Amino acid sequence: MKISLLLLATLCAATAGVVRASECALVQLRIGKEKALQQFAFELHEEDAPLTVGNFKKLARKGFYKGCDVHRVFPDLLVQMGDPLSRKRNRHTVGTGGPGYSLQPEIRRKHTTGAVAAARLPDKLNPTRLSNGSQFFVCLAPMPNYDGQYTVFGTVVSGLETLSALSNRPADSNDYPVERITIQSVKIMPREQLPAPPKPAAPSDKPEKRWWQVFG
Repeated sequence: MKISLLLLATLCAATAGVVRASECALVQLRIGKEKALQQFAFELHEEDAPLTVGNFKKLARKGFYKGCDVHRVFPDLLVQMGDPLSRKRNRHTVGTGGPGYSLQPEIRRKHTTGAVAAARLPDKLNPTRLSNGSQFFVCLAPMPNYDGQYTVFGTVVSGLETLSALSNRPADSNDYPVERITIQSVKIMPREQLPAPPKPAAPSDKPEKRWWQVFG
């Protein structure tokens, strides 16, 4: 009995520090003119990035992200979205837009598979590492070289295979998907209310890029 109680106490102590986020973001995407929507969901780490999560929830609830494209893809490595300039036909300025403000960095978590992080300008232009107010990217594989560089504020809980498939679709010379992948909605909801994910998008051939080409 003493051994069992000791084992139970050890297990409780080991899991005591694990905090599961209660709120998640459900992101629905449309590929070109396809009727079926693709989706992914990620939990929000408000305990580690309260300013970033609070801002993301505010933008999501006011419909800020609707119509924004996935504007950067790197096969099986990264997808980026959240630039309001991507709603327009002119792609040349995409990647520079935002809500008109930056956020203080909250650099605490690592860039593991499924990590959702706030995008930002490179160190030469942004030595204090302020985060863009709306753009974010999802790591499709571990990216340890980014640890200590960006604010990670979420982790994908479903649909990672969908994002991986989307990352392999044909893109132009600026890594922008040729066929538009557009955010239809971003909904904030309790984890237990997340719907079952649909089948992932079919992958397509695209030359692989090196991870160090992602950001300057």
